[in-house]
Amino acid sequence: MDRRPRSFYVLATVFTLFLLFLYGPTFTIAILSFQGPEGGLTFPMRGVSLHWFRDLFEQQAVGDIWGSFGRSFVLGLMVMVTTVVVSVMGGLAFRKRFAGSGVLFYLVVTSLVIPSILVSLGVGLIFSQSGLDVHWATSGFGSQLTWTLPFGLLIMFAVFNRFDKSYEEAARDQGASAWQTIRHVVLPIIAPSLIGVALFGFTLSYDEFARTLLTAGSYNTLPLEIYGMTTNVTTPVIFALGTLTTAFSLVVIGVFLASVWAMNRRRARQGSDAGQGMV
Repeated sequence: MDRRPRSFYVLATVFTLFLLFLYGPTFTIAILSFQGPEGGLTFPMRGVSLHWFRDLFEQQAVGDIWGSFGRSFVLGLMVMVTTVVVSVMGGLAFRKRFAGSGVLFYLVVTSLVIPSILVSLGVGLIFSQSGLDVHWATSGFGSQLTWTLPFGLLIMFAVFNRFDKSYEEAARDQGASAWQTIRHVVLPIIAPSLIGVALFGFTLSYDEFARTLLTAGSYNTLPLEIYGMTTNVTTPVIFALGTLTTAFSLVVIGVFLASVWAMNRRRARQGSDAGQGMV
């Protein structure tokens, strides 16, 4: 068996250090959240307990934790659905060149490189100067779409760029209308990609801070609430909150991945059944 070159171990060490840098803070917060009632915000730990997790479910004097969580969850769902619908429509529209398509594409992508705080400031000013209420469900919703839609559109552009149009042609040959072709042919084929777009839309919205900072109005989303807690909370309860929100994010990702796995398994089973039927 050939020995690995020295460069392999160097790169493996660098990669390991990168993982520690990436996930070390999360693990540190998770460990400190299990401190005893007398625990502080730093090591060494003073006991081990679930005290600070129980404290989260009691009446809090430091902020509206569960209200902000509910707002972030609802806002994430709103952004997710809108991102999926608009991304699919945009992907279908850009399958054919039209006047101004290049300019429109670059305008969409440009929102990714504009500093998020400037987007938040601009959207907030537009709403306030127009006499509209600055609210997380209106201006906050709009500012977050400037972040999620470009990702969704780029994914859909890549999907439709390699999409085999012969499936659509076969459906039309069988008498299917344009809507029936999209509903029964196109959407089932791109369904795993749609789940990816939905995951992007929800998670990017759920933890977005900068683009919500000046557009949420009087009610905070969860990232804003956590940021406010960092200035007046001196107990590990904030670590417990961080651990729970991280666990929730992992559960959401797991649900989406499980959906893709179940969908691919169902598709493989249907293909196997169709193959046996032909025999």
